[in-house]
Amino acid sequence: MENDGKLPAHIAIIMDGNGRWAKKRNMPRVFGHKEGAKSVRAIIEAAAELGIKYLTLYAFSTENWKRPEKEVKFLMGMLKESLKNELPTMMKNNVRLLTIGDIRRLPKKLIDKIGEVKKKTSKNTGLKLILALNYGSKDEITKAVRKIAAEAKSGRLPINLISEDTISKHLYTTGIPEPDLMIRTSGEMRISNFLLWQIAYAEIYVTPVLWPDFRKEELIAAIEEYKKRERRFGGV
Repeated sequence: MENDGKLPAHIAIIMDGNGRWAKKRNMPRVFGHKEGAKSVRAIIEAAAELGIKYLTLYAFSTENWKRPEKEVKFLMGMLKESLKNELPTMMKNNVRLLTIGDIRRLPKKLIDKIGEVKKKTSKNTGLKLILALNYGSKDEITKAVRKIAAEAKSGRLPINLISEDTISKHLYTTGIPEPDLMIRTSGEMRISNFLLWQIAYAEIYVTPVLWPDFRKEELIAAIEEYKKRERRFGGV
């Protein structure tokens, strides 16, 4: 795929469809998650290869705690193992790990592994891989409002100086450019509490492909569709 200057700098993905992928094959949901992990690896490698600067993956939402305890425990364990196993590949591909969300609620061993991988990849200068973990956009915005209100109450932040930029700087994504392209797999037509502030002007691409079947070819198809669109940001 040629880079004609229209390559999205930041791609955000709602990785949906693991459960349905497994159900179609009369298999437990965990098999869908295992296959979905293979897609994660393939997409990270493809994004790095294509020259994408930022890739945000919606890995675990604040609402995902409502799932069966056994499934949540499996997901946490799988994430820890994936981080361990993928570290050499991340180093090889010059990928840096970042996270957004309140990771304090995650299991301690997972938190420690996240911290370790972040530290070891901190000097990598290629793709920034951002995992959204225990992330919910409404929760993120609520926390930002509380911080801004506290600063205003203390007199450190005059109310008349509160701007869109003020809000952006108090979100988990401060310092990260807003997504250019937001992809949702599995055909569901909703945002699911993902980056509500940040995707105000993102191009949205929904594909019926279930996440375990979403690989490099599907990512390229999404990017090619993005490149055809005219981004006006509210203008003419």
